[in-house]
Amino acid sequence: MLKLLKIEWLKLKNYRTFWILASLYVISICGINYIVYRIQEQIYNEKQAKGMAEMVLGSRPYEFPIVWQMTSYVSSFLLFFPGLFLIILITNEYSYKTHRQNIIDGWSRSQFISVKIALAVIPAMLSTIIIFIVAVVFGLIGKEAFDTDKMYYLGYYFIQALSYSMVALLFAILFKRGGLAIGVFFLYAVVLENLIGGLMNRYLNYSGRYLPLESTDNLIPLPLFEQIQKSIIRPANMTALLIVSLVYLVIYFVLTTRKFKTDDL
Repeated sequence: MLKLLKIEWLKLKNYRTFWILASLYVISICGINYIVYRIQEQIYNEKQAKGMAEMVLGSRPYEFPIVWQMTSYVSSFLLFFPGLFLIILITNEYSYKTHRQNIIDGWSRSQFISVKIALAVIPAMLSTIIIFIVAVVFGLIGKEAFDTDKMYYLGYYFIQALSYSMVALLFAILFKRGGLAIGVFFLYAVVLENLIGGLMNRYLNYSGRYLPLESTDNLIPLPLFEQIQKSIIRPANMTALLIVSLVYLVIYFVLTTRKFKTDDL
């Protein structure tokens, strides 16, 4: 696997789109958290707003231990970046026939798809590490002492990031064309699943929470007004959400590998 990853790195290291998307992703994670942090500071600097915020929210969202949950939640809105990169990478393989050349050069289909799945796992791991660093930095700025309570939200973030990447990989393998795969990915993630999930939540006893991407999204609720939300909406079973999310990951893996192995090159 290391040898295959080295070959993939040779493809990527001079690929300008890769570096642009990666840079934008890291900058966006830091930037969006800084923006929300500054909004928090402005609220707490206002005497009247501070009193209401402390009554409703308790401790500041960017202080320990809530900072683990807050940075994970805010950063989750940027998970389309790794998905977009994966789709571009995979569909380029089909466009330039490099996947066929790899097989001719001696790669098995299992090796080819395994290294692509690894490329979905690695960004999820790296982005989780970045979230960890961002959370530590903002947490240390605050007045509360370092606290690992709620740090498990980083694990939830990793599952969420991997889920988005695997869905993007699956769409890339299914549709093979970059524009089409990107369009379907965004349409499904932004519009279709939210629409279906909303209808299922309303008419089928909140079962929309267990849709593929919705299940991972619900692993990290917004910490602001969380207690109020729980009193209005029946809280989700976190254990059930976690199990469902892991089952979906297995399904993505099986569908992706089977589709590539049975497709004509």
